[in-house]
Amino acid sequence: MRTRKRRWVWGSLLTVVVLLVGAGGWVVYQNEYDIKEEQVKITGGKQPLNGVLARPAEGKGPHGLVVFVHGDGPQNATHDTFYRPIWEAMAKAGYATLSWDKPGVNGAPGNWLDQSIQDRADETVAAINWAKTQPGIDPGRIGLWGASQAGWVMPKAALQTSDVRFIIGVAPAMNWLQQGRYDLVATLRDQGASPDEIKKAIAKSDKNLTALRSSETYEEYKAKGGDVEGLSPDRWAFNRRNYLSDVSADLAKVKVPVLLVLGGRDTHVDSDDTEAGYRKLLTEPGRLTVKRYEDATHNIVPKGIEDSELKSTFLAIAAPRSLFTPGYLDEQQKFLAAIGRK
Repeated sequence: MRTRKRRWVWGSLLTVVVLLVGAGGWVVYQNEYDIKEEQVKITGGKQPLNGVLARPAEGKGPHGLVVFVHGDGPQNATHDTFYRPIWEAMAKAGYATLSWDKPGVNGAPGNWLDQSIQDRADETVAAINWAKTQPGIDPGRIGLWGASQAGWVMPKAALQTSDVRFIIGVAPAMNWLQQGRYDLVATLRDQGASPDEIKKAIAKSDKNLTALRSSETYEEYKAKGGDVEGLSPDRWAFNRRNYLSDVSADLAKVKVPVLLVLGGRDTHVDSDDTEAGYRKLLTEPGRLTVKRYEDATHNIVPKGIEDSELKSTFLAIAAPRSLFTPGYLDEQQKFLAAIGRK
């Protein structure tokens, strides 16, 4: 009996080990991508940028290039690996990708909170100019990809250089102030806030806006009793520098193909307002392609996944390509493949 029991225990342990090893191998496989990444130093702008240039693993090139423009926040070059499935999809269409740590992130020089939207556009153009000098990059097939706040940056950059041949905008907003109010109210409602709680939050936001319009410094606003919870002096200065941003004037002048990607359950950007604005301003045939995913959030992730820390963490580790809403990666690949044929 004891011998049989030992055999059963050892057999069970062996099964567990095999399953764990298999799971580990699957995770490694899922986090390997058909791209070749190179750490690069992007020069020519206000300060050098620590970047990642990812080329297709197959094919000699020259390859087209998609320059990534971050949204808000202290983002690193890979967006904590969130970009890699997108890079791989673009590589399948024959495009390399270029991204970088924001100034001040991962020890990079500068401070991203010192930037204006115009500064960010200048930085993007400098990165394009640098990329054109790199071997294996086709200077005639360079475009921009950007999410959220990048929606104000990319049209400015496209108007500064004829090298931008297309734009992919993921969940961009039209107007900074309108977006901020929508974000505030929609997020609170999504969290189940009461009407009174929403009313108080709006009053706080209005007081903040009044101070910005009066060009008050952080210290002046705080001294008057302003609520600075969650705000640093640098963040206040960043908001003060950029809060009047509106994409309309720049977007109306854009003359390259634009892919607009929107989530129907975005609580940060009003997708209806953005879609209406882009359709109104980009009316030339073939100028605008809209892909809208009704169950997707701001990150173009299914709502049920983003709201579950367990599901989102599991997929981010075990199946990162499946984190995104179905069709999101394929549509970008198709868009780029079509651009390449023109």
